Amino acid sequence: MSHTSAADAAAPRLRYAATADGLRLAVREHGDPAAPTLLCVHGFPDDSSVWDGVAARLADRYHVVAYDVRGAGASTAPRHRSGYALDRLADDMARVARTASPDGPVHLLAHDWGSIAAWHAVTDERHAPAFASYTSISGPCLDHAALWLRSRLRPSPRALRAFADQAVRSGYIAFFHLPVLPELAWLTGIGGAVLGALDRIGRPPAGSPPPRRALRDHINGLGLYRENFRPRLRAPAERRTAVPVQVLLPADEVFMTEGAQTAAARWTEDFRAVPVEGGHWMPRSRPGAVAERVHAFVRGLGAAGPR
Repeated sequence: MSHTSAADAAAPRLRYAATADGLRLAVREHGDPAAPTLLCVHGFPDDSSVWDGVAARLADRYHVVAYDVRGAGASTAPRHRSGYALDRLADDMARVARTASPDGPVHLLAHDWGSIAAWHAVTDERHAPAFASYTSISGPCLDHAALWLRSRLRPSPRALRAFADQAVRSGYIAFFHLPVLPELAWLTGIGGAVLGALDRIGRPPAGSPPPRRALRDHINGLGLYRENFRPRLRAPAERRTAVPVQVLLPADEVFMTEGAQTAAARWTEDFRAVPVEGGHWMPRSRPGAVAERVHAFVRGLGAAGPR
């Protein structure tokens, strides 16, 4: 297999992919298209630049593809909140995967809301064949998490403590469902200040590049919460997958308990949970650790390609 030079690998190639409902997704590709494809999906309120450090470390061995999800970065936004439904997000992901690697499945890496959507994709029998493996960071399947939370509601101090811990960590979700106030928080800068403080949790002493985030992305992303959480909490499904899954568990994760992140083991045929140093935004703050774990996972599966 031929490899690109370091300079070529570092320079992304930009193209656009069409969604089923007529949006345009900005897709950035690094490395040799003949190499195994690694598809990276960002969360809220980031764009695909959150993967720049990971791409720089893997583009000499992988065809690294990252895209701005609908409503973020250089991608267009749906006109209605229903355009942020998980079914739409999963379909976008599968379309990008198949155009990036038309001859075979891709390895999937996702963070935060990207992970939530990726779980939806790999547990959908229409989309699962597009993925050879899945590495998730700080984003559970909403259905699995809802079922896990229900299982904690029993007369056991340990179970109730676990429920309360996750409820406190997820308190911001209730705030995001309020009318007007979340938008005001972003517009006044209060939300950005809080987010900046959370960015620093788990960051290595050397620091990392400041995140590139747009006010538009913060406000658009509220649709993700408002469109998807209530239906999943009310009627969660037992979503299953045969795609091999690796869940990275950051030691300083602030939003998700370990129990909520590993609940998927029950519905996943090949599931590995890997504790790692770092905080919620470790794709940006510790890209080397993420790249190392992804590469080790892919190699361990016996996948053809990079060594």
